Amino acid sequence: MTGAGAGAPGGTCPGDASGGPGPGTAGGTAPGRDLDAARGLLAEFPVVDGHNDLPWALREKAGYDLDRLDVAADQTGRLHTDLPRLRAGGVGAQFWSVYVRAGMAGDDAVSATLEQIDCVDRLLARHPAELAPALTADDMEAARAQGRIASLKGAEGGHSINNSLATLRALYALGVRYMTLTHNDNIAWADSATDEPGVGGLSAFGREVVREMNRLGMLVDLSHVAATTMRDALDTSEAPVIFSHSSARAVCDHPRNVPDDVLERLPANGGVAMATFVPKFILPEAVEWTARADENLRAHGLHHLDTTPEAMRLHAAFEAANPRPVATAATVADHLDHMREAAGVDHIGIGGDFDGTAFTPRGLDDVAGYPNLIAELLGRGWSRTDVAKLTWHNAVRALRDAEAVARDASARRGPSTATLADLDG
Repeated sequence: MTGAGAGAPGGTCPGDASGGPGPGTAGGTAPGRDLDAARGLLAEFPVVDGHNDLPWALREKAGYDLDRLDVAADQTGRLHTDLPRLRAGGVGAQFWSVYVRAGMAGDDAVSATLEQIDCVDRLLARHPAELAPALTADDMEAARAQGRIASLKGAEGGHSINNSLATLRALYALGVRYMTLTHNDNIAWADSATDEPGVGGLSAFGREVVREMNRLGMLVDLSHVAATTMRDALDTSEAPVIFSHSSARAVCDHPRNVPDDVLERLPANGGVAMATFVPKFILPEAVEWTARADENLRAHGLHHLDTTPEAMRLHAAFEAANPRPVATAATVADHLDHMREAAGVDHIGIGGDFDGTAFTPRGLDDVAGYPNLIAELLGRGWSRTDVAKLTWHNAVRALRDAEAVARDASARRGPSTATLADLDG
């Protein structure tokens, strides 16, 4: 789910897909030969996407009724994601976000997270020929060999565990393989990128959460967190961290992005920063525009993450009166070029945030658009080997390394029974 001030999943808005080329077109950035090469590469080394908010979109748009929004059919105009477009986009593994809003607290947040997990499990049961449940790196590789889309779960925000390490362990048992430490708001033990400083990064309990995630083999996701939290987590974690959907702050100075000093620490940690497609995080001109669009929703009494048809009509009317700065696949490639320079090609990936944003780049309008990005990179001289690291190998390796750390850590220490009161007073 996008950061503070960004729109919510709403399918296609006027000026998104309708204003630009669909998947398979050049969009001014991808000559046909590069697009053909991109599709060929993705057939062998498909995309591992770090973040997709389809479960929340299904909650908001269909009340989790999978007959009302059947992703086996093309849902263009209603969702960014469905099975035909995942196939067209060359997606081979997806971390499905089991996100709940930061405004949900305590038991409500836990219950809503469980509902999100149930939604993913029902999707997998409904489409076994297409979606393969995955808990490990080996599961991801097996799904690729079978031609199915490996499906993993990621919890977006530490509010989902209600300050309980036992709840963290329960989420892991239910298949959650990463947790983003915060969403848009601070929590008691970690600071968010889009809130005022609270504990100054991670508290003592926050560091214990990271250690317990390491012991379990759950990836520590640092998208959405403050730079101080990023640094504290890197100081604490024994295992690779990820950024499931964040881009480069040096290219677009938004607090949701990753500073260079943090990117430069990823080789020593083994982590992976997965570039996102959300225009306000990648295109400087879009930052102020999106803030005004979201204020327009609030002025009409709606939450800035609202996904209802009324909210999307308001967004469309605002865009008609206020032309939107449009990002493209080349904009995302600019971030990946910089992230590669700062972190190295072994430590970058892709996390589109589809169905978690109202606005998408031209050429990356939905999950079918990944070949346009890969074609852009090939056109810039990226080698086939390096693109395969970006799309597949890096994310799989990070999870495999986290599993190895967990085997060692669990042999040395048992489940933590620490509480927030114990460690933070």
